[in-house]
Amino acid sequence: MTQVIFFDLDGTLIDHRSAVMETIGHIVRASPNATAPPEELAERWWTLEARHMREYLAGECSFAEHHRRRLRSFLPVLGEPVPESPGLLDAWIAERYLTVFEESWRCYPDVQPCLETLKGLPGGPRLAVLTNGDPGQQRAKLARFGLLTYFEAVLTPAELGAAKPAAYAAACRRMRTDASQAVNVGDMLESDVHAAGLVGLTGIWLDRGIDFVTGGPSPTPQETVLRIERLTELPEQLSRLKG
Repeated sequence: MTQVIFFDLDGTLIDHRSAVMETIGHIVRASPNATAPPEELAERWWTLEARHMREYLAGECSFAEHHRRRLRSFLPVLGEPVPESPGLLDAWIAERYLTVFEESWRCYPDVQPCLETLKGLPGGPRLAVLTNGDPGQQRAKLARFGLLTYFEAVLTPAELGAAKPAAYAAACRRMRTDASQAVNVGDMLESDVHAAGLVGLTGIWLDRGIDFVTGGPSPTPQETVLRIERLTELPEQLSRLKG
């Protein structure tokens, strides 16, 4: 029996990649000295985001510093000088990036119908978000679209002391459930499905038709992978697990 369902957030509930690409495209088009087209520089930002996010998750820097590191690498290709002051870097992020980025957030249309169905199930599972993102920013995304009330907990490395994949075991302890009675749903085949399975959770892959990292087509999974194309298919997939 499934006691707890963990949901990934970016790429699963909120379209993070599109928001990033839209934001950087907006910034580049307004920058007369940019050294490359918007699409190319958006991919450059995306690559830097992945690199410095890994540093943040490894405890090498704060969330604010991971933004600063990204900006120090990005501003030269944007054709702009790099401020020495951390405060000026923070101001650039707040004024030119976050303002547009937050307006670009979009919730996938299948999210709320799925959560409503799960909420209505008699004796249904408890729901939690398990994400590697910054706790404040991730809760703000959920609040923007009225999703916080569906979840018993929003779990991040700040609460658990570890990022995924190490966070899976810690999340099960936090939710007072055995891994064998927990399901993890996410769009990343390796980190959301295979890694969760290694510690005993049931991983369900949400295949949205795009690879979150590369932006290319989804990878080809093994036949044994539990796969859905829309979150509205999740309740039926759960009923099959009971059988």
